[in-house]
Amino acid sequence: MKIISAEQSGAQAAAEESHAVRLAANADPLAVSLEGIERVELHFPKFTDGRAFSQAYLLRRRLGFQGDIRATGDVLVDQLVQMQRSGFSSAVLRADQDAAHIQRQFDRYSRFYQGDAVDTSPRFTEAA
Repeated sequence: MKIISAEQSGAQAAAEESHAVRLAANADPLAVSLEGIERVELHFPKFTDGRAFSQAYLLRRRLGFQGDIRATGDVLVDQLVQMQRSGFSSAVLRADQDAAHIQRQFDRYSRFYQGDAVDTSPRFTEAA
């Protein structure tokens, strides 16, 4: 997963605006045309609002979107592993989050028993 600081996000957004779409937390991703879209930004209005997880999953699994799905808003380091499993490929961390803790989160949860939005095969189907 690509992590973007809040400062990097502003400069990058201006350069990529024409191929991106922002979805509000209450938007239905199934009703949006993704033709020509390279990035979908899903917003977390507060860290306790999980609607963007469902939106990302729908984009990856039901719509087969292959572009960048970016988390914006109230994004915490603790959420990154679940974001990746839900289909997010990049995230803009909240300004007060310490990026030094990111790798520790991914190392802590390196394998999962069940499949997810990106790796759909459950672990028990792997050869021993």
